[in-house]
Amino acid sequence: MISLAYRDISNTVGRYVLTGIGLGLLIGVTLTMAGVFRGMVDDGRALLRAADADIWVVQQNTLGPFAEPSSLPDDIYRGILAIDGVTRATNVAYLTLEVSHAGRSVRVMLEGIEPGQNRLQLTAGRPVTRSHYELVADERSGFRVGDLIPVHRHVYRVVGLTRGMRSPSGDPILFLPLKDAQEIQFLKDNDALFRDRRLLEDNPRLNPPGNPALLGGLEDTLFSNHRVNTVLVQLAPGVNAQQVATDIEQWLRLTAYPREEMEQILIGQLIAMASRQIGLFLVILTVVSAAIVALTVYSMTQTKLKEIAVLKLIGTPNSLISRMILLEAIGLGLIGFLTGKLAVTYWAPLFPKHVLLLTEDTLRALIITLVICILASVAGIRAALRIPPGSAIGG
Repeated sequence: MISLAYRDISNTVGRYVLTGIGLGLLIGVTLTMAGVFRGMVDDGRALLRAADADIWVVQQNTLGPFAEPSSLPDDIYRGILAIDGVTRATNVAYLTLEVSHAGRSVRVMLEGIEPGQNRLQLTAGRPVTRSHYELVADERSGFRVGDLIPVHRHVYRVVGLTRGMRSPSGDPILFLPLKDAQEIQFLKDNDALFRDRRLLEDNPRLNPPGNPALLGGLEDTLFSNHRVNTVLVQLAPGVNAQQVATDIEQWLRLTAYPREEMEQILIGQLIAMASRQIGLFLVILTVVSAAIVALTVYSMTQTKLKEIAVLKLIGTPNSLISRMILLEAIGLGLIGFLTGKLAVTYWAPLFPKHVLLLTEDTLRALIITLVICILASVAGIRAALRIPPGSAIGG
């Protein structure tokens, strides 16, 4: 049986192999798209792991620093520390922007942290220890230890590198002191400050005669950069996170998400649209792959109708002919799968997005490929079984 399929393939081996390679490229694209989705999920979970927070506290009625804007006063952590069960409350600021270095522009997420409080796993250099003008960069940014990175008004030195720290959008994260992140995100430039101050002075409702203290208080509120996006809360062992989150919401009028809920927001909502898009592309690619295999096997069957009729004439059973066509289809799928796996292994690191190739996805792709090939061989088998043995003599 195998010898029969091998002899048949050897007659058109060039076309057979090229078709397998073409199918393999489709399989490679399918694996890559699945890897992009897995990478997005892994990036979100890595961000949550690095935060090491039991509860995320954000502005009231918002979904947190990644799904929508959140702004809190940076002294709110004192009230959070007064809640029973809370052992630590850390201010964090997040901001996504473009930075330029060595003639190229890189989109990054800035994360403002308290120096000495981060637990990053460094691959080079040292952590941020000073209050200003230092940062730790993810390797994906392309920065190196010692690079000078201009961000808005100041220049920051890269003192350390970490790996696998990306935003849910796949942007590498730069970790810098909280005060610098607050200034970058919330402090206005001088011209904006001048215009806003003139607007306050010219507005009689905001600047009533004889009450300069009101104007001063408004200026402090509008021009202050003492804001953060979230407070990361750690709890004592055994404390119920949901109960503490409820207490924070009740007493401080904020919104608090336990880690599981924040993961659901980050992965279940932010990545949901991308997952549906990727899922639709995977379905389309699967259908196209099935069509290619079916057309190839059917075409191979049509080109050897006379030979199949001769086999029937000499007494070859239909089961043997069917298995020959089935093996040819499976062989096509195996060539395609091996080509696709090899291709995605080499081109995945070139993608700007994080592509995570999981073993279970690879095995799932192999099974789906074989199932597609088996189903696609049905058309060729039916065409072969309909050939009358007498056509070998009449042709």
